[in-house]
Amino acid sequence: MHFLQCVLMLNFIISDDTLGFIVRGPSGPLVVRLGGSVILPCYVETPLVAEQVKVVWKRTDSETLVHLYQDGESRAEAQQQDYHDRAHFFTDQIQHGNFSLRLDNLRAEDKGVYRCKVYSQKVADKTLVEIKDVERLLVSGSSRSISASVGEDVTLNCSVDSHITPEHIEEVSWKKTDEDEDILVLLFQNNQTLSDSSDERYRDRVEFFTDEIPKGNFSLRLKSVRTEDKGVYMCQVFAGGLSANATADLEQLGFSWLHITVLILCIIAPVSALLLCWLVYSGSENQETRLCLQVCLFLCPFITMLLTSIIWHFIEGSLYETISCCMLYILGPLRLFWVTPLATDLPGWFFFK
Repeated sequence: MHFLQCVLMLNFIISDDTLGFIVRGPSGPLVVRLGGSVILPCYVETPLVAEQVKVVWKRTDSETLVHLYQDGESRAEAQQQDYHDRAHFFTDQIQHGNFSLRLDNLRAEDKGVYRCKVYSQKVADKTLVEIKDVERLLVSGSSRSISASVGEDVTLNCSVDSHITPEHIEEVSWKKTDEDEDILVLLFQNNQTLSDSSDERYRDRVEFFTDEIPKGNFSLRLKSVRTEDKGVYMCQVFAGGLSANATADLEQLGFSWLHITVLILCIIAPVSALLLCWLVYSGSENQETRLCLQVCLFLCPFITMLLTSIIWHFIEGSLYETISCCMLYILGPLRLFWVTPLATDLPGWFFFK
């Protein structure tokens, strides 16, 4: 009887040491960060003899060999190329039953299920480790500087690649990075475009491509480009505790046909005044003709500059600046009509008589 009990106890001890090890893994799926590192847990509670252990880490979807431990050594040469220098054992912990794997420089394609299988003395057990998601936030913009003529529309590119869907992105902001301050151009927050938050210099001139937002496209359309729009713009994205940005450089602004028109009108104003002065001084002795030329001499520069101010408003100037200039050029001729009754008191040379 005592002999039978001893045999059963010995069998239990042997089976516990050689046949009864259980490979354990994590309590649930893992969520990792793009470019970071993660430990894929795999261990036994009862240490095994390291020289008698073989550990094989593979992906379950493709049977790709991630790493191998055999004959007391880490076999890096057996790894699939994608995991070379990225997957590592804790070799000093193998003797303690820790067969966990550290995976570095995580990529989006690392998402999936991994199998850790441990062999010892013709006995094996395994556990599965799932990388459920790879947190990522990649923002890309224009690789080259953007050129545009004043008055044209231009697109500043910003594309977002993330594990978070576009409608759940917390914030996307476009800012012009100035030396003194950052100017808010346009803001997307809580799945809404907040146009009222734009700086007054950009209000009603900027917009997102609404139909493209679900695709992660947060490119900015800047309408009626002005010379002061030149500079560096930043698209900054916040999502899931992550942040990333991309920049776009708007430069080499050319002159539009409206600018050329303004320049021509500015030249016409003084040239026409000089020409009319010469005609009045050396022209006909006919009083009506001279009077007509004198009226033109006074009105033409005002009319020319009035047109210049109106055109300038559409390409560069503010509303208040345009109104002020226009009132100045409108009141000028009115002052002429106001002083006309006093013309008889003026000396003759004033009218080139």
